[in-house]
Amino acid sequence: MAKARVIIKRRKAVSNIRRITQTMQLISTARYQKCLQRALATQPYTQKITEIIETLGGQESADHPLLRPGENKSSALVLVITSNRGLCGAYNAAVLRKMMELRKSHLDAGRTITMEVVGKKGVNYLKFLGVPVSRSVADVEDRISFARVSEMAERYMAAFERGELASVEVVYTRFVSVSTQRPSVARLLPIEPVAEAAGAEGRGPVAARGGEPAGRPAQNAEFEFSPPPAELLRRLIPEAVKVRLYQYFNDAIVSEQVARMVAMKAATDAAGDMVKYLSRSYNRARQSQITMELADIVGGANAVQ
Repeated sequence: MAKARVIIKRRKAVSNIRRITQTMQLISTARYQKCLQRALATQPYTQKITEIIETLGGQESADHPLLRPGENKSSALVLVITSNRGLCGAYNAAVLRKMMELRKSHLDAGRTITMEVVGKKGVNYLKFLGVPVSRSVADVEDRISFARVSEMAERYMAAFERGELASVEVVYTRFVSVSTQRPSVARLLPIEPVAEAAGAEGRGPVAARGGEPAGRPAQNAEFEFSPPPAELLRRLIPEAVKVRLYQYFNDAIVSEQVARMVAMKAATDAAGDMVKYLSRSYNRARQSQITMELADIVGGANAVQ
């Protein structure tokens, strides 16, 4: 009887865990829908402004410091976007692995790296490795305001124009579909052409929901611009940097919610299977106990006779 009681206790504990994981799955599903709508809403604007900049950048009279490589060839800034919480499968491990690969490539090239991290998981990981972090953000959950992203982008652009940085790169998880999220590196500064961004795996503008990179090469055509291309670039490029960075954040947040939703579904299914297994084990233990009790009763009756 002691074994049966232990099994009942375990089954109850597993059932409680299953209810928790199922609730977390439902919450992640609801958050995923909201985050996906937000990412889809900003994507057309990001794509169009990128196309316009590519068209303007092809003009002979067009020039902008954010289109040229940085003057300081030995310094790079890397922004890593991770999550604050766990229980999201390999989401953080994959993006941190990508970050370490990028960091190694910069160090091998003799560059100094300035690390900025979003999310407690990334901060704790780099702290454990002893990697210095210049700035950290630990209060981003399932959304980030465009105003806050704009402040970050303006700081990066100012440092780049002052010649303090050769490049600014973002390591994040690119959302392709519910079943596919890819850890990616996107070069934020200097702005890379759409064709290069689209041709590189996991780089450039955010992928469309069908898996195709956003943006397309501009058609070979001559346009007459008013104001001149240089003036248009001066106004549009800072905005493009901001919306690109905002899109990277949205993609990372959507990917996190999908990863948590999938992980919690797997945990719920595994807990359900364990409940069934423990129920069968309890039934077998109870059956054995009843058989032994019947055998004792029959044996006692035979002894009386």
